[in-house]
Amino acid sequence: MSGIVIKSHRAPDETVRFERGFSELVTVGPLTISREVLEPGWRWSTHVKPIVRTERCEFHHVALVISGRMAIESRDGELREVGAGDVYDVAPGHDAWVVGDEPFVEATFQGIAGWAKAPDAGERILTTMLFTDIIGSTVLAERLGDRPWKQLLTSHREDVRSLLERHRGREIDTTGDGFLAIFDGPARAIACALAIHASARNLGIETRAGIHTGEVELADRDIRGLAVHLAARIMDAAGPGEVFVSSTSRELASGAGVEFLDRGTRLLKGISGERQLYEVRTSDGATPD
Repeated sequence: MSGIVIKSHRAPDETVRFERGFSELVTVGPLTISREVLEPGWRWSTHVKPIVRTERCEFHHVALVISGRMAIESRDGELREVGAGDVYDVAPGHDAWVVGDEPFVEATFQGIAGWAKAPDAGERILTTMLFTDIIGSTVLAERLGDRPWKQLLTSHREDVRSLLERHRGREIDTTGDGFLAIFDGPARAIACALAIHASARNLGIETRAGIHTGEVELADRDIRGLAVHLAARIMDAAGPGEVFVSSTSRELASGAGVEFLDRGTRLLKGISGERQLYEVRTSDGATPD
């Protein structure tokens, strides 16, 4: 396409309305930009959470504030305010609310398509899944006792959630002493898995991880499909301190700055046919400490 394309928020392509606010969307080329107006008293966790049914806003936003003030609180409790003229970048896993008696108006350049909308029933998406768990957790819990084990598990979960936020992962479920999270690509999932392993070692525990990229079905706040089971079985094949990935994730993560060691084909429980698996190592050939 050549020439100049001009659109206006006075005639938006789409308007999304919710209690105490609305978002006007305009798409130009590959970019969707919104003009959002939020009334005094608006809060994401009060007025949008019931629509999207996630614990926090799981969109990565980049926006320019036009007028008013808004407070933003991250998953780990960091609290910041933005006002007119500020440009901000906020990672997934946050809450936000209007501060004061003036409406908050902003232009959002990233993380707006699908925002403040209920998930489509049966909607399918392509995503990268990360499964993790703690090696020998039952034996460790028996050795430590209930209270120390609970404190250790709490510390591990806090570390994992912080790393998920840093690598822009979205927590789907806590599976006993492990996690299921999704990412927009395998490189972020691999980096997060390696960081989780290093963090766990600092606590005196070992983790294992499995990563696979495939199509899943969104079901409320959960994901379903063969790809989910495959990712879980890939984790089951890994040993202490190991991050195993499928051939699909390996191919998509080329150039991620890590090495992939061929671990051969495996028959995975409940999965038909053999699957090629790879172990991730850092570029120096060793797992991170």
